[in-house]
Amino acid sequence: MFGRLAACGLAGGILGGCLVAAIQAVTTTPLILHAELFEVHEVADAAGIILAHAHGTASDAVAHADGYDTTRLFMTSIMTVVCAIGYGWILLSAMYLKGAAITARSILPWAIAAFVATGLAPSLGLAPELPGSAAADLDARQLWWAGTALATAVGIALIAFSRNPLWIVAALVLIVLPHIIGAPVPPDPESRVPAEVAAEFAGASLVVQFLAWVIPGAIAGFLAQRLIRPEPVAA
Repeated sequence: MFGRLAACGLAGGILGGCLVAAIQAVTTTPLILHAELFEVHEVADAAGIILAHAHGTASDAVAHADGYDTTRLFMTSIMTVVCAIGYGWILLSAMYLKGAAITARSILPWAIAAFVATGLAPSLGLAPELPGSAAADLDARQLWWAGTALATAVGIALIAFSRNPLWIVAALVLIVLPHIIGAPVPPDPESRVPAEVAAEFAGASLVVQFLAWVIPGAIAGFLAQRLIRPEPVAA
């Protein structure tokens, strides 16, 4: 049973991940490349005197940042597919362990809850960042993200499955607590990326992450519904 679920998660992750990777290639990837231009131009301006004899090198760097790097795009797509496979396995495993019926429709609330915990809730304190954006210490950001994701996931689970009002109140406190503590603040708030570009990237990234949970999850749920029969209960 679990092996067949793993196969459904793998297939759903590959199919859904390829679709999400295609969406990513025309939404967030161009914004990342655009943001990298600001870094390239800043370096070129700061080192203009030193590179006066090597104009071709600076021009090549700008041109490279302004276009698609096929190898980089391929590797990004591969990582997106790998993540999608992992998401599918997480959703199917959680539903299987909870004893929930697995269908393309029933898996959607689980996928949305996972997105809220790992994407939407952390983004309230740490929005998706472009190269050149102001950022706090990496370790501090990762710790806050992990704590927020875990607290939100546990809180959502308590709200969804608990009937005790005290547990529901505790869940709400748990969800809000990371935001009361506050996300790490960049030591230097200045960003080289225009605010409108950063805002567009943050929105596009959240949409892509939402789809990365929902699409592979729905495909995996559909496959599980079609290919896996409920195991008979022993008399």
